[in-house]
Amino acid sequence: MPHDTPPTPPSSALSALRDGTHTLHVALEKRLPFFSDTLDLERYTQLLAAYYGFYQALESNLLACELPEGFELSTRLKTPALQQDLRALNVHIEALPLCDNLPPLNNPASVLGVLYVLEGATLGGNVLRKHVSEQLGLDAHNGCAFLYVYGESTGKQWKAFLDYLGSVPLDAPAQALAVHAACSTFSCFEQWLEHQEVLL
Repeated sequence: MPHDTPPTPPSSALSALRDGTHTLHVALEKRLPFFSDTLDLERYTQLLAAYYGFYQALESNLLACELPEGFELSTRLKTPALQQDLRALNVHIEALPLCDNLPPLNNPASVLGVLYVLEGATLGGNVLRKHVSEQLGLDAHNGCAFLYVYGESTGKQWKAFLDYLGSVPLDAPAQALAVHAACSTFSCFEQWLEHQEVLL
């Protein structure tokens, strides 16, 4: 009888990141208004503008820092999709405020922690995209490109990131740095969204 190949167990780094960020992740998710009855086009636009203020600042820092060896950032940037959406929604991007309280990017392990949060959010965005599309009638061409930034390749991109994460040798101190940076990303993002008055 043929045997199914057992799934690859999560890397120790992935387990540490999942466990270390779980509480912050759940807390922020509960406050995001994507599934709220109050979500209309105006509120959605304000939310995207707030996301832009965080992603633009953070991705600019990522582009300027030392990336983990072998990681290709250019194909994973989300700011261009946010710019596309905001222009479609008639927002003047140049006038939007940018976040100045950002997670640390002092070393490759911290960068990985930040990327874990950003890539995980992109995976979750696929679920949000379906809801926003149904509720507001938006698609990738008129305001919903960010939530579907990888298109049909969303799952494949997430798996590729997890494979990369599992290939990087991170000892216990490096994992601690990655988890700290990931937690800081959640905290900074929530504080920024709170400041922009877009959370529930």
